[in-house]
Amino acid sequence: MSNQQLFRIVLIEPEIPQNTGNIGRTCVATSCELHLVGKMGFEINDKNLKRAGLDYWPFLKWHRHADYASWWKNVEDPSRVWYFTTKTDRTFFEPQFQPGDWLVFGKETKGLDPEILAQFPEQTVTIPMVGEGARSLNLATSVAIAAYEGVRQNLYAKKSL
Repeated sequence: MSNQQLFRIVLIEPEIPQNTGNIGRTCVATSCELHLVGKMGFEINDKNLKRAGLDYWPFLKWHRHADYASWWKNVEDPSRVWYFTTKTDRTFFEPQFQPGDWLVFGKETKGLDPEILAQFPEQTVTIPMVGEGARSLNLATSVAIAAYEGVRQNLYAKKSL
């Protein structure tokens, strides 16, 4: 993989440092860039964040944005932003992810703001859960699933078995 980042992973107001550390590690493994947006429930220098990311953090390309509006200024093509939520029926298997796409996730306790979801209803996607009683997946798990679906679509879908 070149120095080009495959996708941009966006965490809106992440609350748990261990999740963000794990997501940083996943971003390094999948050649994704990480964007941290808004108020966070921890500080970047938090030892738990670094422990969860192990020694991958120095290899991570990441950005910090004060709020949603300041992050949004970086979006070149608003149609290439995908909002992950449990509040839609469209699965994340439906879109064809493209290099440079933004994969956006909300905070662990509340997900994405309903106003954001209402603004972009055609760009909301969900990771289906087929087990009884499951409300949602862990944030780090969700990001890994989404990133690897994008990797599969863009780097492996055309290879024959």
